[in-house]
Amino acid sequence: MPFGQRSQHMVICGDDGLAHRLAVTLDAVCGEAVTVVLPSRREGHAPEIAALHRDPQSPVELLVAARPDEQTLRAAGVEQAAALALTYRDDQVNVTAALLARTLNPTIRLVIRMYNRERGKHLERLLDRAVLALGRTEDTVLDMSTTVLSDTDTAVPELVSAAAVGQGHTLQVEGQVFRGVVRPARTPLRSADLATLAVLSGAHQDDPASEDSPETPGEEGTQLLPDTFTAYHRQFTHGRLMLEEVTHHHPPEAPQRDRRSYGAWLRDRLAHLPWTVFLSREIIAVFGALAAIVAILAVATVLAEPGPLWKSVYLPLLDIFTMGDPATDESPARRVLQLIAGFVGLAVLPLVVAATMNATEAFRKASVGHPPAEDLADHIVLVGLGKIGTRVLAQLRTTEHRVVVIERDPQARGVALARELDVPLLLEDAGAPGVLDRARIRQSKSLLVLTRDDGENLDIVMAARESNPRVRVVMRLYDDDFAATVSRTMRASYPDATTRSRSVSAMAAPAFAAAMMGRHVLGIMPVERGSLLFTTVDVAGHPELEGRSIHQAFRENEWRVLAVGPATTPQSSGPSDTLGGGLRLDRPGFDWRPSHGRTLRAGDRVVVASTRRGLDFLMTGVQPHPADPRT
Repeated sequence: MPFGQRSQHMVICGDDGLAHRLAVTLDAVCGEAVTVVLPSRREGHAPEIAALHRDPQSPVELLVAARPDEQTLRAAGVEQAAALALTYRDDQVNVTAALLARTLNPTIRLVIRMYNRERGKHLERLLDRAVLALGRTEDTVLDMSTTVLSDTDTAVPELVSAAAVGQGHTLQVEGQVFRGVVRPARTPLRSADLATLAVLSGAHQDDPASEDSPETPGEEGTQLLPDTFTAYHRQFTHGRLMLEEVTHHHPPEAPQRDRRSYGAWLRDRLAHLPWTVFLSREIIAVFGALAAIVAILAVATVLAEPGPLWKSVYLPLLDIFTMGDPATDESPARRVLQLIAGFVGLAVLPLVVAATMNATEAFRKASVGHPPAEDLADHIVLVGLGKIGTRVLAQLRTTEHRVVVIERDPQARGVALARELDVPLLLEDAGAPGVLDRARIRQSKSLLVLTRDDGENLDIVMAARESNPRVRVVMRLYDDDFAATVSRTMRASYPDATTRSRSVSAMAAPAFAAAMMGRHVLGIMPVERGSLLFTTVDVAGHPELEGRSIHQAFRENEWRVLAVGPATTPQSSGPSDTLGGGLRLDRPGFDWRPSHGRTLRAGDRVVVASTRRGLDFLMTGVQPHPADPRT
């Protein structure tokens, strides 16, 4: 197709890891023609993007410009482009470019990376008004409007899914989470399996979308969306990619209040406070020395001025703490002892104060969190409560999984959330000896490591592997190449365990790509050298769907109806569900196990898994050109 045609020309502005991953996804997975605007050919991930441009089989075009001003956007073809992604790390630059692009092309799909979420909501509404002002139909508005995404938010669902259930790309629809999971050859179906998405060429691949696991050609190759006969007979020799229903999400529940009496509750809380910090070696040494000094001065006082024992102890204490009156009217021996006690106080009191403050701070930190119960098992250990860790914790708590959190900074943003949700929390360095053991890593099923330091993340994972070689590990790494290398090495060292290392940009790119392809696209799932798109389609007006049963609406290797729901939007003011790709639905739930004999009618809306060429035909009614091997 000629460069610049509306259906396949897309523009990306940025040079970081997300821009690179997005270009790869749109080119290699989705088959789109892409123009990338780079501030420089040498900074960031520009060399990797330039390598895509030099590939003779890649339609990626480059344009070097310092800023995405009007002249740059025109040169990139924004006036005729279908979509524009703005992935700069500066919100203001993205906002300015988005306003210019909407002026140049009022119906372009805008996908904007924003760190300020509240500002993103306002920008989304502002830019969408330009489309509404044109009098477009509802479907056009959905397809051409603005999507503001955060790479952090889009990465969280995959992190949660990987930690909770293992490998597989995720799909979220109306509070439900689904994933594509590989079933090895001769593995029977499970109750959570909804449909066969693909028969794989490699019978034993555990992650068909992974860039670090090469394709293993089979006798017949990968088949996307096979018919029932093929899926059944090839299950004995080939692996299958199944769509699995993972879980129904529910709002996080606040901890239930203890119904016992206040006195019993108070005794229980006091019993669980970390009083042992006041018995540390430092405290014992300082106060032991103080007690010995007081005893020596008390004996000296008794010898100098015989009297009651309590007075012999009381007077030196007053002198040490400089609380006694000057002994000007007393014996010389008493005056000498008071001076000695005063000098001793000058030396000892700073040590006493420092030890007490250290113990108090340790008590406060230990009181903020609380260790997990001794019988806790089959839980998820989460390390790091920064921006991503906090959102991962919030989403994990909407599932049935139990979580233990480790965070060394008591001021981290997620500590308050962990306390509110009554999640076991260790305010310690996860890399310190014994900390992972206190989090019961030996009994856990998954470890999520989400700190900001790649080296620290790797150290924590290696320590966890020593304690529990079979624990499922998911770690966030910033460098894409480092992530792939770590993943391969850990898999080779621990073949019986699952290790997944991904950068945030790698996990966020599919959601950004789905938004660029239109809001009807819920997600993109790479499958070896091809890909599947998950979309919502209104049945009305589609001859391939309307009036047909679900069985008749299936087209082998092109599309498959997965779920059916009503197409009408109820008049509700409640909050809407947000899906990957930016689509918002305020509709009743989809039926994910519809009868194959159910007839699709004009009032229905369906969730469809399709190849790219299948989606083109389904949405336009135009038979596509011969199959592209990537679709």
